[in-house]
This record gives sequence, C-alpha cells and structure tokens, in this order.
Amino acid sequence: MSKFLTDEQVQIEIDQLNESPAVALARQEQRLKYRKRQYLYVLRWYEKRGKELMAAGITYEAMVEDYNRLKQEDGVEIDGSGED
Repeated sequence: MSKFLTDEQVQIEIDQLNESPAVALARQEQRLKYRKRQYLYVLRWYEKRGKELMAAGITYEAMVEDYNRLKQEDGVEIDGSGED
C-alpha cells in the first residue's frame, strides 16, 4: 500500500515549512546567490560595452565632460553620473 498525501495534508505541510527558520535561512541563501549572479552578469555587460566604447575612441574623461556640460546647460541633475 503506497502513501499518498491528501490535498489538506499537503497544504498543512506547506504551511509548516513556510514557518520554519531553516526554510527562511535557505531562502536567504538563495536570494544572495541570485543577487551575486545578477551582479556578475551586469558587470560582464559593462565590460563588453566599455570595450565597444573604447574601440570607438570614447574615453571616460570625454563622458564626464559631456555629463558636466549637459548638467550645466540644462541646470538639471542627471542620475547615474558614474562618479564614485
């Protein structure tokens, strides 16, 4: 005779597991791993795009100059200046 869980038993176990500190810890670990991977993918994209810009003869200094010129002309703060 095989053991099958009823829908009610399944829901009860789901509810219990959702309350578990061990499940919360594992979820947090998974979030952290996912965030790190996403950050890695963004950095890879930045690297690729930066190389394309360099190949086109565009420099960081020229971008900063353009940013400052636009900011001065428009009198508006532009987000994402890249200045750290």
